[in-house]
Amino acid sequence: MYENIVQLKFVAADGKKYATDCLNVNHLLRLIQSVPSPNAEPFKLWLAKVGSERLDEIADPEIGIDRLMETYLKKGYSKERIF
Repeated sequence: MYENIVQLKFVAADGKKYATDCLNVNHLLRLIQSVPSPNAEPFKLWLAKVGSERLDEIADPEIGIDRLMETYLKKGYSKERIF
C-alpha cells in the first residue's frame, strides 16, 4: 500500500503547510477493508451494503433512477426542475 500513498501539503491550524499522507478513494477503501480491528467492522458492513445496492442498480437501472430522484428531492429540488 505504501507505493500508493502520496503526500500533499495542507494548511494546519497553526497556518503552516504540512505534508500529509493521502490515498485516492479506491486505495482508501482497500485500506479500510484490510484493517483487522472490530472498530472497522461497521464501516466494512456499510461498504458491503453500498456495493450490493450499486450492483442491484446495474441489474435494474430503475432502482438507480429512484435513488437519484430521492437524493435530489432531499436536497430541495422540485420534481419539475429534475425533469
